[in-house]
Amino acid sequence: MSALPQPGAAEQRPLTLADLDRLMPIEQVCYAVPWSRGNFVDSLAAGHWMQKRVTPQGDWCGYLVAMAGVDELHLLNLTVAPEHQGCGHARAMLDALVAHGRRLPAASLWLEVRPSNPRALRLYQRYGFVQAGLRRGYYPRPAGPREDAIVMSLDLEAKP
Repeated sequence: MSALPQPGAAEQRPLTLADLDRLMPIEQVCYAVPWSRGNFVDSLAAGHWMQKRVTPQGDWCGYLVAMAGVDELHLLNLTVAPEHQGCGHARAMLDALVAHGRRLPAASLWLEVRPSNPRALRLYQRYGFVQAGLRRGYYPRPAGPREDAIVMSLDLEAKP
């Protein structure tokens, strides 16, 4: 079995409507309550910053969706395909998102994360995000009560 490509071997490209057939199976395997195809279509129509991360061989490592606001950027979806998790792709996508935010320019980057997703929470904390609040009942679940979301922010005006 060959080793997975390192994150530097993959590149980010704009995500398009034609990419949704490749994206949807990843979304569905990664989340108990995945985004619908319509959520991605609406994000594309709204002009959100959407990127896919692919290897030179065309394998999908992941994707992200971010929405620009007044002086801020909001990460809506950051997903790494299961077979590429733990290889640095999420961090590489965050690096690209932060660079994009600074070019806008945006003063801050915001996101929500499930408390039940410690891997993502650790990634964001190590990256420098700080908890800014809690959204009660934010995330749907397949069954039972909705899950809270930890709201986190990153100062994009701070020197890297």
